[in-house]
Amino acid sequence: MAINKGDDVELTIDSAAYKGKGIGKIDGLAIFVPNTAPGDRVKARIIKKKKSYREAKLLEVIEPGPDRIEPKCQHAENCGGCNWQHVSYEKQLRFKRDQVEDHMHRIGGLTDIEVSPTIGCEQEFYYRNKMEYSMGHKRWLSQEEINRDEFVSDRCFAAGLHAPGRFDKILNLNECHLQDPISYKILDFVRSWCIEYDIEPYNRNDHEGFMRNLVVRKAHYTDDLMVNVVTYKDDEDVVEALTHALLEEFPEITTIINNVNDTRSPTAEGRYEKVLHGPGYITDHIGPYHFTIDANAFFQTNTAQAERLYEVAKSFTDLKEDDILYDLYCGVGTLSLFLSRYCKHVIGIELEEVTINNAKKNAEENEVSNVSFIEGDMKDVFTEDITDEYGEPDCLVTDPPRAGMHPDVVERLKKLKVPKLVYVSCNSSTMARDLKELNEVYDIQEVQPVDMFPQTYHIETVAKLRLKN
Repeated sequence: MAINKGDDVELTIDSAAYKGKGIGKIDGLAIFVPNTAPGDRVKARIIKKKKSYREAKLLEVIEPGPDRIEPKCQHAENCGGCNWQHVSYEKQLRFKRDQVEDHMHRIGGLTDIEVSPTIGCEQEFYYRNKMEYSMGHKRWLSQEEINRDEFVSDRCFAAGLHAPGRFDKILNLNECHLQDPISYKILDFVRSWCIEYDIEPYNRNDHEGFMRNLVVRKAHYTDDLMVNVVTYKDDEDVVEALTHALLEEFPEITTIINNVNDTRSPTAEGRYEKVLHGPGYITDHIGPYHFTIDANAFFQTNTAQAERLYEVAKSFTDLKEDDILYDLYCGVGTLSLFLSRYCKHVIGIELEEVTINNAKKNAEENEVSNVSFIEGDMKDVFTEDITDEYGEPDCLVTDPPRAGMHPDVVERLKKLKVPKLVYVSCNSSTMARDLKELNEVYDIQEVQPVDMFPQTYHIETVAKLRLKN
């Protein structure tokens, strides 16, 4: 049976695939369908034809499977923020563990590894300390709105999250359950204020307009609350008026920042920034340490669950008090400081200047003297000169970005042959790729998923490696 683009098909979803899509088969051909759960009997329309599989969009759930539940949020089907709200949390944890194991076996070729059950998050909702909202002139219209064929008054100003796979269309949020509810209330207020005062959203096609992003950071263990207004232009009158309005409506806001991104880059990080109110940063805690977090600095998005992640990493390091530890891709030094009390010296390496400055400040403010932070690109900085200066590592922790480690860094690790290595990853597919190479030198003894992002397909994973005899 030929299955072509545009065909409507009926099938049963057998399992959960990467990126949260359900997968079923017709005559042995795999078909990926978003917003489905294993056991669902669905009707779907083929939208992409590939050589060995098809991609489809869900038209109807004919018969729900045992794992399907009613989503909490009205936007769950169309929003890029969550993609598994329709699946019970218990099953989400199982599917994430299966996803990691599939990557280890299929990509890494590590077929003898059995991945441990996922460590779940106590808070299934409202767990994020940072939300990055987009603003634009193209609003995503639901199928219901399209079918109504009525004029939508706010269609030219959208504020929310991108529709899945559509960076040109923004879903105008009427609710969100990922961060503290004040986050959405601030977004709603800013959107209404901009419409009232004719403040235009940024148009990425002709590069005109003003408002680009709204980023809200809310500390978990303190009362700090940051609003970061990202604009295309530098207009002091507009941002000061918005600042005044925000503080009047939300007096609990502790700092307001304006990042000015006057480039064509879609990032929410400005070419420069101005502090409009407060100190320009927030503070939060992980374990016994407190951290200063600037508007553009990386910090673990789920503070409480980060502590559980770091406890797993600590147990995998098996640190001794005389050990020298290297922390690659150290960010603002959260893990470096967390592990510093268990070893002799920690050397953290990170690319961004602002992040390294935060790390140094965090060490100073926490009165931790046995850490050193180095700025630079990992493949250029992590060389023999560093180990000659600070000593050969007894243990190394690496927590790279989603793309994984640069091949030069992987080769350096294979040659350096650190006795104890711990790999922390936010992308188990690139982790599996790197572990395949490291397996030439290391035994991969344990792989532990930790769920930092309930309701999404994202999963953090920690691997314990030991040098082969």
